[in-house]
Amino acid sequence: MGRLNYLAMKTDDQVAAELINSDFNELKIAAKKLVNDATRLGGLGFGTSFLKWVASFAAIYLLILDRTNWRSNMLTALLVPYIFFSFPSVLFNFFRGEVGRWIAFIAVVLRLFFPRHFPDWLEMPGSLILLLVVAPSFFAHTLKDSWVGVVICLLIGCYLLQEHIRASGGFRNSFTQGHGISNTLGIVLLLVYPVWALVLHLI
Repeated sequence: MGRLNYLAMKTDDQVAAELINSDFNELKIAAKKLVNDATRLGGLGFGTSFLKWVASFAAIYLLILDRTNWRSNMLTALLVPYIFFSFPSVLFNFFRGEVGRWIAFIAVVLRLFFPRHFPDWLEMPGSLILLLVVAPSFFAHTLKDSWVGVVICLLIGCYLLQEHIRASGGFRNSFTQGHGISNTLGIVLLLVYPVWALVLHLI
């Protein structure tokens, strides 16, 4: 009986290891395709722009998870400045304009005078809109469009990744637990854009 249990545990470990290896192989293939497609469609500049969109939506995805079913002790409020520094210029200028001011105004009025009608899950998006609207041009243009903003994004991504791995109980568990794979891949996507942008900056 003990030998059967040992064989069953060994088989489960082998299956988990094979799944992780296959996931890594798929990631490698996807990364190669991404680099090739980016080069064909418009060079390295297109790749940076595309990865910025991917990173921004990955951060928004993680922010939504945190406000719904991914409760953790991590400082996920750092996703707000990450989105601020990685937000694509089209969306950034759109929300920094009149539309963003109206959204920020309504959010502040609801929070001040109707707090019962202002759900908790709106606090982070509301903070993001406020940050986009009121940020001085030094942050909104000078730092955001420079390598300093990219370094800030990289530091936030590294911090969130190591905290997620620690909270999951190790690197392996972060890929095998419930919601672990999607969360880990989302955080890894946060790192792809700043690493790519820094490499291009150094080249």
